[in-house]
Amino acid sequence: MAVISGHWAFTFGVLGNIVSFIVFLSPLPTFYRIYKKKSTEGYQSIPYVVALFSSMLWIYYAFLKTNTTLLITINSFGVFIETIYVGFYLFYAPKKAKVQTVKMLLLSVVGGFGAIVLVTQFLFKGAVRGQVVGWICLVFSLCVFVAPLGIVRKVIRTKSVEYMPLLLSVFLTLSAVMWFLYGLLLKDINIAAPNVLGFFLGIVQIVLYVVYNKKEKANLKEQKLPEIQKPAVIVVDEKMNNTKFPELTQEQIIDIVKLAGLLVCSDKVHVASCPHDTNCGVKVENIPKLQTVEE
Repeated sequence: MAVISGHWAFTFGVLGNIVSFIVFLSPLPTFYRIYKKKSTEGYQSIPYVVALFSSMLWIYYAFLKTNTTLLITINSFGVFIETIYVGFYLFYAPKKAKVQTVKMLLLSVVGGFGAIVLVTQFLFKGAVRGQVVGWICLVFSLCVFVAPLGIVRKVIRTKSVEYMPLLLSVFLTLSAVMWFLYGLLLKDINIAAPNVLGFFLGIVQIVLYVVYNKKEKANLKEQKLPEIQKPAVIVVDEKMNNTKFPELTQEQIIDIVKLAGLLVCSDKVHVASCPHDTNCGVKVENIPKLQTVEE
């Protein structure tokens, strides 16, 4: 039974490595954008510093335990890729952001991690040391999983999923499932417990995305109504050499239509045939007076 449990633990550990590998690579589009624009554009370095600190903690914990090779492999990659992210950020960040990032690195990676290693090495022995470090990892992982609640609150308030990518939420949920089963089969509560919360928050994010994404599409569909264009008569102002579009009244439009009809009717037009006729010319009867269009 223990052998079967070990095989399943290895399987879920490998799957957890694959999914976590994808999660670690998810910020690549962000850093490609930073590279193209040669600027961090207001992006924060906190997520990458926290991820670096978390990976270092889990590696330290894995070295104090047995049968946790898969925990070491993925977190070693995490330390590697997050170090690149932080270095890349420091290269393109403005001076103020660089100072803040360096301060966070000194406080968390150097001060925090260094203090944990020194305290646990000198104050605790054997299995107790592993338990203490495990509880520290558990508490820190819970804090990391709670961090996305800010995004959840923003989605509910704005009713928009613009800042909550679906694929990342899905992969984080899958990662929580794989590592929960890995920790459960190894009977390691420090690995399994935080991922229960991670799974729950991942499901919440996916449900919110589906609900508010449908509402956004419905609102956009309602807003895209056809526009009715008003007819306009073009009047050319020769003095100003300019084209204007005045609005004509209904009475003016009726007068124009009547004039067009009268000019077409031949029985309303009389042409003088005698050159000695004093009334020689064109006589138009019943032509309505047009109203002047003000320019």
